[in-house]
Amino acid sequence: MVAGLSIFFFGYDQGVMGGVNTTKDYYETTMKFGHQAADGSPVYDDALLQGEIIAVYYLGCLFGALLGGSLGDRYGRIMTMGIGSAWAVVGATLQCSAQNADWMICARVVNGIGTGILNAITPVWATETAEHTSRGQFVAIEFTLNIFGVVVAYWLEYGTSFYGDGTSQFIWRFPIAFQILPLLLLAIVVWFCPESPRWLCKEGRDEEARYILGRLRGETGDDIGKAEAEFQDIRNIVELERKSASSQNYFKMLFGIGTGKLHTGRRIQLVIWLQILQEWIGIAGITIYGPRIFTFAGIKSNDVLWITGLNNITYMLSTLVCVFTLDRIGRRWTLYYGSVGMGVCCFLVAGFSRLTQDATAHSKITGYGGASTFFVFLFTVIFGATWLTVPWLYPAEIFPLEIRAKGNAWGVVGWSIGNGWLGLLCPVMFNALNEKTMYIFGAVNVITIPIVWALYPESNQRTLEEMNLLFASDSIWNWEAEKNYAILKEQNPELVQAAKRAHSTALDTETGLPTGPARASRNMSLDVNALNTTEMDNMNRSGKPELTSKI
Repeated sequence: MVAGLSIFFFGYDQGVMGGVNTTKDYYETTMKFGHQAADGSPVYDDALLQGEIIAVYYLGCLFGALLGGSLGDRYGRIMTMGIGSAWAVVGATLQCSAQNADWMICARVVNGIGTGILNAITPVWATETAEHTSRGQFVAIEFTLNIFGVVVAYWLEYGTSFYGDGTSQFIWRFPIAFQILPLLLLAIVVWFCPESPRWLCKEGRDEEARYILGRLRGETGDDIGKAEAEFQDIRNIVELERKSASSQNYFKMLFGIGTGKLHTGRRIQLVIWLQILQEWIGIAGITIYGPRIFTFAGIKSNDVLWITGLNNITYMLSTLVCVFTLDRIGRRWTLYYGSVGMGVCCFLVAGFSRLTQDATAHSKITGYGGASTFFVFLFTVIFGATWLTVPWLYPAEIFPLEIRAKGNAWGVVGWSIGNGWLGLLCPVMFNALNEKTMYIFGAVNVITIPIVWALYPESNQRTLEEMNLLFASDSIWNWEAEKNYAILKEQNPELVQAAKRAHSTALDTETGLPTGPARASRNMSLDVNALNTTEMDNMNRSGKPELTSKI
């Protein structure tokens, strides 16, 4: 519920500007970047100012994410969510009371900082409290609520559009103010939620962590041993991370300084570009500029807003697909089929939109416009079932515990760059290229397929503690990372007890841990060559190999 409220606000805040941009008082009287045409549709005279108001929000998100990551690793996940929700309330209040463009720009920055704080910490808290076998499903459900926020924003704006003669400030101020309600609720209920057991272990509060894990995983019946196995993995990974890398700040993380085999610099590049690609495959343009795309398809201005709202309903329902598939087929295959489907849709939306504008016969205009609209709907369905969730889940999964909140913050930085970039360029691109902008988005979809195949290791069905083994390879290529992971997993049994338990049929009746022949810890290290080096040293000293524990 708490994570859902945070993500709901995120979706609502993103979606609300799509309708606000079409409100006469907003673009003509208050912000002064457009005027109303004779047919009632908006004409944007200053597309750069319009884009600036949208894009500056993501600048705030960028700084907010970095702030949220630092607060989250230092003061805990719960306190950071409380701070983020309170900050966002202030930003939303400033937005709904804006009197001119300068005021709105400042308010958007403040609101963006609050959003960035929440986006940096909420997915981390969610993944750290979920089981590794259903982690994707857990986050996918949250993003159903995220798109529910978009749906609520659009239909609320559709309803307020009928208020008075259509020129009232209420039409756009009330929808912006509405987001304060879930934020206030979040700011209250978050303090009744458990802290992340992984953060507690990192802080040396083992008893609290073990108690919370027991409550989350259960301690009776088939659940005996789940919490203990996970607890031991977490304690071991905390020890290993502190031995493997020095204290990290954002600068050191970005360039991988002092991170050793943890390779945080590589992980940061992966999550930043995954989020940027998520925006450039087309969803940013369709979410914010959906009304203009439907106009290209020949739909009348009076029908654009409700059709956009209907599109968002199908978008929300499509996210339920990811709930049932993400933990079954994995992150990589989810991105593959999403890119193929969305790429085809982008090309067809552009093609049919052009045919609609060139057609002269009414029957052809209706047919081509209907086809273009269908593929916009299909695009959002495929995106909701694939690329919506993975770029948010992946950064919350793959970073070391010591810097997980900071690591996830880099993902939000990537999202902010991608959205801000497009928020600034979309008005210019659509004004210059019209429907041909969709060809650019289609081409990006094609490019993502080899990128994901070559560079992004699979995180599905792997514990958070196993991620350090997965990224320990010195090679950037996925196939080398998988080979290295298999070796390290065999060498580090202390780090995969929870994963082994999930696949083991023989469990100790008292502890619930996997049974088997006693085995010494051979190499609690992220270096696959450490074992061989240790054995050679022992042979030189004693004349025979001896397995030792190297930490």
